[in-house]
Amino acid sequence: MNKRKVTLAASAAVVVTGAAGLSLLAMPAGAGQPPSLPQVSAESLVEQVLTSKPGAFGGTVEVDNKLGLPQIAEIPQLADGKHSARIWTDGNGKLRLALPNGQSEQTVVDDGTTTWSWNSADNEVTKSEHKGDKSRGEDKSKAVDPASAAKEIVGLTKEFSEISVDGTARVANRAAYELVLTPKASEKTLVREVRIAVDAELKMPLRVAVLTNGTAEPAGTVGFREINVGAQDPKLFEFTPPSGAKVTTPEEKAQQRGEKPEMGIEQALQGENPQIFGTGWDTVVGARIPAQAMTQVPAEAQGLVDRFTKKVNGSWGSGQLFTTKVATVLIADDGRVVAGAVPEQVLFDTIGQVK
Repeated sequence: MNKRKVTLAASAAVVVTGAAGLSLLAMPAGAGQPPSLPQVSAESLVEQVLTSKPGAFGGTVEVDNKLGLPQIAEIPQLADGKHSARIWTDGNGKLRLALPNGQSEQTVVDDGTTTWSWNSADNEVTKSEHKGDKSRGEDKSKAVDPASAAKEIVGLTKEFSEISVDGTARVANRAAYELVLTPKASEKTLVREVRIAVDAELKMPLRVAVLTNGTAEPAGTVGFREINVGAQDPKLFEFTPPSGAKVTTPEEKAQQRGEKPEMGIEQALQGENPQIFGTGWDTVVGARIPAQAMTQVPAEAQGLVDRFTKKVNGSWGSGQLFTTKVATVLIADDGRVVAGAVPEQVLFDTIGQVK
């Protein structure tokens, strides 16, 4: 199993503390009379989801979160409440995102070699040259793209889940099957089930809803409100910095803040050799942050940590615990960090293993 992908999944909701992103969230659009479709087995539908390659499309995605997350400046769609975003892709790696944020908007364009991120509020552009197999644009797209999120969830958890097809649905005026992944009884996780609406024709996931233990409504859902399948205007995947815009790189921005990017919690959890504990739904990712980095947390980020965490202690030491309905993060005072879609006791039992 790809450790980097496991890390991304296990680090759910750590965005708030600057640790990593959760890409499963958001609620359905396009309700209506369920369509009549030929029967399909759960195994066949899973295989189709994993092997399908969504082509070019453009659409509007609706997000409805009930996780208790504050607003993150760069991805407001992850905050509690209802949000929307626009997404376009050429089906071959190029993409464009439009993320409204009040009176301003963040635009992310991945042209295949470079990811550009422009914030209209301050007319600042961040330019990231592709290095390795992952781009900043791909990370952000997973926060609002049901197809990408669902495919990753299915791939990582199918062998640890009871899988079924629970009827049909209509999403963005398209007929879909409802694929349900329920963690097996042996899994120690906060997640009760994940429901994925799979396009009957394209086999492309159109909506993801995450339900947690003890609640009747989804903790979060992401689904297309409308989608236009087919070739998109090539100019959408081109970007030229606006006149007067300040252009920087992520490294330059970190240096301006006096930070070392490789020392951040997010970078540690998503590093080349993350510490992985457990498997499936109760996978926990761990890391150790150098003491120096623990003192370099920006005041704004530290304010979020203090506001949305609680002080905890145990035989492992003391630290701060951040909890949402679908994920938990434990940050020890000595720099050890563990995160996962698990109850806090699992983290307390695991953190002592972090090297």
